[in-house]
Amino acid sequence: MAEIFDEWPEKYDMWFETPVGRLVKHYESRLLLEMVRPGHGEKILDAGCGTGVFTADLLAAGAHVTGLELSLPMLRYAGKRASGHSFRMVRGDMRRLPFVEGFFDKTVSVTAIEFLHEDARDAVAEMFRVTRPGGLVVVASLNGFSPWAARRKAVRDHPIFAHARFRTPSEMAALAPFPPLIRTAVHFLKDEEPSRAVEIEKEGDTRGLDTGAFLVACWQKPLSGSGTSLPANS
Repeated sequence: MAEIFDEWPEKYDMWFETPVGRLVKHYESRLLLEMVRPGHGEKILDAGCGTGVFTADLLAAGAHVTGLELSLPMLRYAGKRASGHSFRMVRGDMRRLPFVEGFFDKTVSVTAIEFLHEDARDAVAEMFRVTRPGGLVVVASLNGFSPWAARRKAVRDHPIFAHARFRTPSEMAALAPFPPLIRTAVHFLKDEEPSRAVEIEKEGDTRGLDTGAFLVACWQKPLSGSGTSLPANS
């Protein structure tokens, strides 16, 4: 699977430099930071960090971030972006994380879980394993309810999206034994005028719609012997 991403670091980042891409990045980063709440000095794992687009937001908050990525070109790209920050690069598979139990305060994965199908639950279980009790596990993906997902599914010969599975909020929630807090962002379409997109986003956020393109699930790992925990931020 890694090889299909090896030629994409520059192309992936170029998308976020377009007018709508910058707007999407703004709303996705805002929601991700609200869910993760990275703290200064916290140890955070970014599983499937890609080019480090969202890793940079965690580092800017003062966290010590380990970026794990299967694609070496993408990992190197992330390393260049994170230069000067507390960032450790690890090449590896998020289904078999090479870390001891409870090592991280929080574990994050952004737009990587959609490329895992039957073994997605194994990957989430691994994220829980390496997160300390009481810590957060935050997983973000393209929402199966969103028109963005339908549009990408329609491009069946795309070298990356042909391999993806875009989950709905309920499908994302089912990846762990207890329910997460779920929120979405990016309620506008790709070809929307930026000014109109801002209005649409405000309305979607106010109404708490679950159809935004950027789907984020946040679980709080139970404390030892306490059973399942309430979702973080509840």
